[in-house]
Amino acid sequence: MMFRYISSLQLAIVIADMPVTQSVAKFDYRAFRWVQTMVFAIEEINSNTSLLPGVTLGYKIADSCDNIHNGLRGALSLVNGRDDEAFSPQCHRSSPLPAIIGLASSSPTRAVAHTVGPFSIPLISYFATCACLNNKQEFPSFLRTVPSDLFQVRGLVQLVNHFGWTWVGAIATDDDYGLYGIQAFAQQLEESGGCLSFYETIPKTYSAKKVKLIVEIIKFSTAKVIIVFMTEGRFLEILQEVVQQNITSRQWVASEAWVTATLLSTQEFHTTLGGTIGFAFRSAQIPGLREFLLRIRPSPYLPPNSHVCTGSEDLMETNNIYSDVSQLRVSYNVYKAVYAIAHALHKLLDCEREFGERVNFDQNGEPVPLYDIINWQKDDSGYIRFKKVGSFDGSAPEGKQLQIKEGSIVPKSVCSESCPFGTRIASRVGEPLCCFDCRPCADGEISNKTGSTECIKCPPDYWSDKQRIRCVARVVEFLSFQDTLGIILVILSFLGVSVTLAVFVTFYNFRSTPLVRANNSELSFLLLAALVLCFLCALTFLGEPSEWTCMARQAAFAISFVLCISCILVKTIVVLVAFSATLPGSNAIKLFGPLQQRGIIIICTAIQVLLCTVWLAVAPPFPFKNTMYQGGKIILECKVGSALAFYSVLGYIGFLSCICFALAFLGRKLPGSFNEAKFITFSMLIFFAVWISFIPAYQSSPGKYTVAVEIFAIFSSSFGLLVCIFVPKCYIILLRPEKNTKKCVMSQTLIALKYK
Repeated sequence: MMFRYISSLQLAIVIADMPVTQSVAKFDYRAFRWVQTMVFAIEEINSNTSLLPGVTLGYKIADSCDNIHNGLRGALSLVNGRDDEAFSPQCHRSSPLPAIIGLASSSPTRAVAHTVGPFSIPLISYFATCACLNNKQEFPSFLRTVPSDLFQVRGLVQLVNHFGWTWVGAIATDDDYGLYGIQAFAQQLEESGGCLSFYETIPKTYSAKKVKLIVEIIKFSTAKVIIVFMTEGRFLEILQEVVQQNITSRQWVASEAWVTATLLSTQEFHTTLGGTIGFAFRSAQIPGLREFLLRIRPSPYLPPNSHVCTGSEDLMETNNIYSDVSQLRVSYNVYKAVYAIAHALHKLLDCEREFGERVNFDQNGEPVPLYDIINWQKDDSGYIRFKKVGSFDGSAPEGKQLQIKEGSIVPKSVCSESCPFGTRIASRVGEPLCCFDCRPCADGEISNKTGSTECIKCPPDYWSDKQRIRCVARVVEFLSFQDTLGIILVILSFLGVSVTLAVFVTFYNFRSTPLVRANNSELSFLLLAALVLCFLCALTFLGEPSEWTCMARQAAFAISFVLCISCILVKTIVVLVAFSATLPGSNAIKLFGPLQQRGIIIICTAIQVLLCTVWLAVAPPFPFKNTMYQGGKIILECKVGSALAFYSVLGYIGFLSCICFALAFLGRKLPGSFNEAKFITFSMLIFFAVWISFIPAYQSSPGKYTVAVEIFAIFSSSFGLLVCIFVPKCYIILLRPEKNTKKCVMSQTLIALKYK
């Protein structure tokens, strides 16, 4: 890293004299302390007999004024050995320059590193943190005792996430330090789920218009946290305008460039910057430095009209940034840079000695990334103090790098408040991810934590509560015998059975009367028995569905209705045959006697029994928990199993009903005595109307009411058949007995006699 020069070696330091607000530069006591720290370190090394024995270090000093042009000119003057710079007493002006310590800012450092790199002159920076300097192929001889901004940015993002700041603003200088720092911060912030409200850069040259624009953006932004990547001098320009516009209630997050800047901690900025938090380099103590800094050294380079000290001043009483060694950060990096060069040379000269603090550089010339987290707090006297509230170790395992003591010093800064329980995040079109709406979870979904991006779906047997916070067991619903509706249906069922039995008793008691005999009492009794089964089968639809009840209800319904329709079909055929029998030469009555009637009923019913048997054997109906139909409830219902078998059974009932209706319709205009066809036609019209209207009613009925609709359809069609076919006859039998004579029902009586 260095060249041996007999007994004297020269180090050069390029310092930065920071401009304040305009183009006029003021004397920078902070930077002057850095210079004096280098001088102190060199003198300390020279007086150390065990470190570099027989070798004396010297130095040259150049001022860059934090400017690329001046930095290059100063570096070249040091390399070329110009004589217009400040020299140490030990310096040989013709000596080659072995190493440069500097510069303070990233952009000037980058320019100098490009220049001296091809000559293999080591350039060790104590304050240039830009990640752009990491490339060893581009900057082969560059090293630094300060961590790269990549680590600081990583720490800042973790700090922002730690306090839940998802909506922040950022301002930076338009140079390598600001641009690389903010761009890296914005990228990592987005990856961690945060967003930038705004990102503004201030030009290299002062612009009052641009400063006012940036401050206006800060004033009207909803972001309450502002990340600042710039030096103290450039930030001062922004800060003065912020104070003038009386912008408060902002949390400032500082980069290491100004987090401990005394220039900004004056009384003027207490209200604005109070509570500032940021990253700073590790502080250390350098014994003897304060006494060294306070030595009076006459300088031949005094500006005109300057105040000359008399020598009687007591510098121990001074208290300014130059003599403040309570928290040495950048100065300590200068101190380490000097000692790193000295120990490298010591190693090169085959000397052996352990260094007090080991300074290691990785393959990119980077030191271990260690930071202190600094918070600006007022002391009892009202002055700002830089208090350490945590630390960041970039070499520590993930999750253990950031250590911080929380306090009440930080506000909220979010574009949208975190979504509460029971809601989820819904992004806004065209806006950053941190700006969102909170939408309630859908039915059956919950969110039991704030800021949920998705709602959790409840298990099948559970449903969300009203607040959508937790899943609760669904209400199991079915049409039970204890329900009011169930009780009504049971009453209707027994009413239908009672009426049917009353008709049966009436017909049985008057079975010898001409009217009953004329209406084929055997068919009438069988039809009444079928209607009783129809009324009773409705009861199988009540209660909790099970495998047996699901099969029983469908089979009972299908068979009882086919038996009923078969009886009506035969009665219709009997009417038509009876009319044909009155025609001269007709023997139809012989071809359709009681045996044939029973055969048709048995065959028609047997076909339905066969269909039901195959259905129940192959794919029978089964109980099913319907969780999709109505939220918050489990509807216990019966699935049909095989859809083909189900529709075959219903289709067969419909087929017999259509045949019966067609035959009855053909006989509706028979002579008066053969008018039963009219009642059958009307009863079948009622039957069709009920079951056609049943379909949409069944589909639109919620929950247990779907079963109730089906039962009502059974009752309606059964009552329709009972009323249309039997009530007119009962009316004559019971109330108009004078019409129940052979004369009035002569044709029916004739038929009855023939079938007796």
